[in-house]
Amino acid sequence: MSPSQLHQDISRLLQNAEKILLVSHIRADGDAIGSLLGVGLALQLVGKKVQMVLPEGVPLAFRYLEGSQQIVRRSEQEYDVSIVLDCSDLQRTGDVLGNRVPDLNIDHHITNLNFARLNLVDAEAVATSAILAEHLPTWGLPITQPVANALLFGLVSDTLGFRTSNMNSKALRLSADLIDRGANLAELYHLALIQRSYEAARLWGIGLSRLQKQGGLIWTRITLQDKQEVNYLGNDDADLINMLSGITESDVCVIFVEQTGGRVKVSWRARAGLDVSQIAIQFGGGGHPAASGAIIPGTMEEVQNRVLSATQSMIEIGVKLADERIKDTL
Repeated sequence: MSPSQLHQDISRLLQNAEKILLVSHIRADGDAIGSLLGVGLALQLVGKKVQMVLPEGVPLAFRYLEGSQQIVRRSEQEYDVSIVLDCSDLQRTGDVLGNRVPDLNIDHHITNLNFARLNLVDAEAVATSAILAEHLPTWGLPITQPVANALLFGLVSDTLGFRTSNMNSKALRLSADLIDRGANLAELYHLALIQRSYEAARLWGIGLSRLQKQGGLIWTRITLQDKQEVNYLGNDDADLINMLSGITESDVCVIFVEQTGGRVKVSWRARAGLDVSQIAIQFGGGGHPAASGAIIPGTMEEVQNRVLSATQSMIEIGVKLADERIKDTL
């Protein structure tokens, strides 16, 4: 299907829909929230009845965004169109949709499985929010100040403040357009990337105290007991992984976060030129070349040993290939 035909089909789908369900992934990040609110608020402005669903609800840090109070944990009404946002596979939506095939899948992950009837997957986009910022007007949906705020929040969050390796001039132009429509960059940047709770700061302290290094591989871990001790209520690492990615000696950094039910959430970050998404796929996860994740069954020690071994092998192969490319240019 050509891009123009796809966008015509999306426009028609949205125009004909009356009741629309929007859902994003578990352990929602800034792009998931920004995408959900951006398109949800825009659809409401043209008279659509919209349900915005996150299986685990809205993380506390994101509840200041306008419209976030409308997001619920499960579908509470009938709907005739379902849209999945910023999600590479259906399993990551929880059981919100049951066995129903989504009508539309909008995402930017290179590992997306194209699981819907219509799939708008742009792996070159820096964020799903960027895709929406570009195409909402094409589909006849307005970008008002609250919509612009939500989309810029998602874009800033997923690019870590315009500094990920996939950042490009197109995303900067889209951001400028959102600012022109009323989005407050300074406030969103601070709330998305700078502000931390006291409990999150204490959790960082625990993670940093356990930091280990082997060559270009850096890692740490956080247990359920750690989170209980500092009264941190989230299932995540309080964004510690992105701070670790700034360590000068790091080729790849990994953080292991113990979950309930005998599972461990693993997050990878890599320097430009290395692709950790392929490792994440091996363990049932996915993501981007420079930033990926997976939830892996097993004890902390079991998962850590398996993941570190696979990651170290990937680094060695990646460094070798990089050295060979350099030799070829000499």
